[in-house]
Amino acid sequence: MDTPATYVQLGFLVISVPNLLVILGMVLVFLAALFAPFPAHHGIETDHDEHPE
Repeated sequence: MDTPATYVQLGFLVISVPNLLVILGMVLVFLAALFAPFPAHHGIETDHDEHPE
């Protein structure tokens, strides 16, 4: 841990490899959360007859 990190230069952007890996991991987790299906509530009925007028 005494050695400096390796840096990547992408045009005007200079970022260390460990920080780049953390950012890529966060983006992957975010995309997985977007595309993961929500659990379905099959046992709950949504009839509109609950409050008769």
